[in-house]
Amino acid sequence: MDKIIKGNIVDVHRRMIYPGKITISGKYIKDIVYDEECKGLTNYIVPGFVDSHIHIESTLLSPTEFSKLAVKYGTVATVSDPHEIANVLGLKGVDYMINEAKKSPLKFNFGAPSCVPATKFETAGAELNALDVKILLERKEIKFLSEMMNWPGVLEEDVEVMAKIEAAKSLNKPVDGHAPGLSGEKAKLYASKGITTDHECTQLEEALDKIEGGMKIQIREGSAAKNFDALSTLLNSHAEHLMFCTDDTHPHELINGHIDLFIRRAFELGADIFEVLKIASINPIEHYNLDVGQLRKGDLADFVIVETMSQFIPIATYINGEAVYENNEVKFTTEKPEVINNFQAREKTVSEFFLDTKGKQVQSIVVEDGQLITKKEIFNSTSLKANDVLKLAVVNRYRNEPPAIAFIKGIGLEQGAIASTVAHDSHNIIAVGHDDQVLCEAVNEVINMKGGLVITNGFDTHSLPLPIAGLMSDKEGTDVAKDYINLLNKAKSFGSKLHDPFLTLSFVTLLVIPELKLSDKGLFDAKNFKFTNPLINS
Repeated sequence: MDKIIKGNIVDVHRRMIYPGKITISGKYIKDIVYDEECKGLTNYIVPGFVDSHIHIESTLLSPTEFSKLAVKYGTVATVSDPHEIANVLGLKGVDYMINEAKKSPLKFNFGAPSCVPATKFETAGAELNALDVKILLERKEIKFLSEMMNWPGVLEEDVEVMAKIEAAKSLNKPVDGHAPGLSGEKAKLYASKGITTDHECTQLEEALDKIEGGMKIQIREGSAAKNFDALSTLLNSHAEHLMFCTDDTHPHELINGHIDLFIRRAFELGADIFEVLKIASINPIEHYNLDVGQLRKGDLADFVIVETMSQFIPIATYINGEAVYENNEVKFTTEKPEVINNFQAREKTVSEFFLDTKGKQVQSIVVEDGQLITKKEIFNSTSLKANDVLKLAVVNRYRNEPPAIAFIKGIGLEQGAIASTVAHDSHNIIAVGHDDQVLCEAVNEVINMKGGLVITNGFDTHSLPLPIAGLMSDKEGTDVAKDYINLLNKAKSFGSKLHDPFLTLSFVTLLVIPELKLSDKGLFDAKNFKFTNPLINS
């Protein structure tokens, strides 16, 4: 039996808004017609929203639990890079995400991870070579080659890197980029090798260079990096080259909104309504060739009903002709997610975290709130605590190895330690502590859980277990969000002024973003792509 949906139709392609009704037959829109009787209705029907670049694992939720939150805000599809779980479990991890995603009506579109591991300077749980990537890309459910973080390898035409890119191009599947800070002729050269997108632009000039090179820019507002303000002028000048994405967003923020947040902010800036909706929906659908409807006759019935265009609050979400969210209620249920993991580390001793700094200077990582890029500073070893410089450790989770030790400024803990297995991209254990004893205790708590987040001062311990690959919880999304908020509040009570110290720490191990980072193999100079010593003889 056909369904009739009435309201103000927002036809993005024809740049029209008119009162009308949509007839749905099965999964498809049978007809869309003008209807005089719909005049006076205050609801508006718009194409469903697409997150153009996201790592579902970084929400700390399983695909099914993510979907239950996302549909509340009008999201009907994602373009998802499963490289987090691929770094832990390889092809088995990619298959896990695909199979779990099928349990939800949300349209997950996965890519073939291009950089597993991200670099040769760290230990991951798996490796995907060019042949593995080619086999993945040949699968129908794999829509693109995921972000090519090895931009030096692209510029230097590394054989393995180029084989992955050529495999995608031969199948007419887009290649996602990842080149923070790359601008000018280098950005254009990077694009010329077949790279079609970038989500790492933090400066307008950088984005314009990449657009000139032929790339699409994904404006990112995640939990870690927020670039909307820096790039917002592009909304009026280069809308056809833009998409919206969250990249890495944690559950306590996801419960408050998703792509709808971008749209409202863009409207507040006076951006063109139709262009904004194209950025939020049509552009990613067309770029990635997604099986998602665009609110046209004959399309799949994927759309959102919002209360008014001025407030733009989603009140219903339809996917394949079915209401998946309506009347403040998610309309589907899913079974509890399967649990898989890869965790071999054994408990550590306090002595393993000792580093003799006597008579030396310390080369410290410096973090800033809301930034993935780090800096470095030199401190006398006698003045570390006075300068908010704490000990940092990365522990290999895949083998029983000694910790790598360094130092970090900017976390702000006045007591205790925090530890986590969400540590991009290899997801070893990262921990920072006020002293070796509590640092060791936090690490061992994570090891005993076989993955998760911990904060402790030795007496007061709080944790969030992440049994799925050490990355995702098997709990409901709202419960995970509450637990995560509890950890953040505890971190603030321990002195941290950061918006999210767990998130900041999670990127301190990402060696492809400058300037100074730490892997399980040692302190790494990400500008010159080589290891460096945390201690300097004074």
